[in-house]
Amino acid sequence: MGLLDHYKQFEEMDPEEVSAQLRAEADERRRKALATVDKLDLSATTWPEYPPPSVVGAITFTARRGLHNYMEPAGELRAEIAHRHGLPAERIVLGDGASQLLVSAAQNLMGDGDELITPWPSYQLYPVMARESGGDVVTVTGHSIDAILAAVTKKTRLVAICNPNDPSGELISVDDLSELLDKLPDRVAVLLDEALRDFVSSEAVDATIGLCERHPRLLIFRSFSKAWGLAGLRCGYAIGGPGAEALLSAIGPPLGIGELTQAGVLEALRTISPIVAERTATVAEQRLRLRNELAALPLELGPQSEANLLWLASEKLDGAELAARLAKAGVIVRAGGTLGDAARIRVAIQDAAASDRLLRALSGAL
Repeated sequence: MGLLDHYKQFEEMDPEEVSAQLRAEADERRRKALATVDKLDLSATTWPEYPPPSVVGAITFTARRGLHNYMEPAGELRAEIAHRHGLPAERIVLGDGASQLLVSAAQNLMGDGDELITPWPSYQLYPVMARESGGDVVTVTGHSIDAILAAVTKKTRLVAICNPNDPSGELISVDDLSELLDKLPDRVAVLLDEALRDFVSSEAVDATIGLCERHPRLLIFRSFSKAWGLAGLRCGYAIGGPGAEALLSAIGPPLGIGELTQAGVLEALRTISPIVAERTATVAEQRLRLRNELAALPLELGPQSEANLLWLASEKLDGAELAARLAKAGVIVRAGGTLGDAARIRVAIQDAAASDRLLRALSGAL
C-alpha cells in the first residue's frame, strides 16, 4: 500500500473509527514484536557487543587520512602495551591475532619429528600448528602439571597451554606454572596462550608476566579479540623474557599489522579499559551465580572456570542433543564433539539477562 492509498482508506470513516483502527494496527505490530525474541548466541568466546564509538571513530579517522599510503610501523601501539606491562618494547611483538603468533612460534621452534605437548581438550589450533611445523602433537588429559611432565620425552620441543583453557575455563596457577617451568628440560619452550586471561579473578591479570624474567624459554600470548571485543581487528601480541628479542622479531608478520588495526587498538587501550573491567566483573559475578544455580540441575559442571566459559555435561543427553534442545529454545551453544568431548557443551558467559535465558532454556531442555 502506497502512502496515498494509506490515507484514502480513512476518507469515509469518522475520527473515532480512524483512531480505533490505528490503535488496533499499533497493537498488532506490538504483539508481533513481543512475540519475536532474538536468538541468544552463547557459542563464541568473543564479547558480543558492538565496539565503543570512540574506537570506531579512531579507525574511521585513520582510514580517511591515509588509506592511500603504506602503513606506519606499530611503534606507538607497541610502546603503549609495553608501558602497561612495565616491560621494554623490544620484548613485545604484535601480530595478526594471537593465533598467527602461536603458529609462527611453532614454525620457528619445531622441526621434523619434534613433539608438542598440550593438555586436552583444549584450543584446536595446537595440533594443527604442530603438524604444519613438521612435528607431532601429544595430548594429556586434564591440566595437571604432573601429567604434562610425565609426557615429556627426548622428542619434546614445545608445551602449549591455553590458560585459562578453552573450552573448560580451567586455570593452571602461576605457582604451578613456575614449578612446571623449573622442572622442564632446558630444550623445551612453553607457549602460554592467555587469550582469555582478562576474565581471571583468582589472580592478578599480569601475575604470569614475571615468569618471563626467570624463564627465557617462556612466551606469553595475549589477544584483543575476547574481553576487549575487537576480534575483527585481528590483533594480538606476544611477550618474552630477556634474550627473546630475536625470536619475537622472527615470529611477527613481515610487514607488521594494518594501520586501521593499530588505530583501533590504541584507542581502545587509552579509553575503554573501564568498559573492559566492567565486562570482566560481570562475567565473574555471573560465573559464580551460574555454578550455584546449575548445581540444582542434572548436570556435570566441569572444572572451576576462570574464563567466560562453562563446560557442561548432561547426565542423560550427549552434547549434540543438549545443544539441539537449547537451540529450539533460542539459545545457541557449542556442542563439545568438535572441541574434544562429545558429552559436553561449551557455554559463553555474558550478562545477567543472558544467564536468565540460559537457566530457563536448560531447565526446559533437561
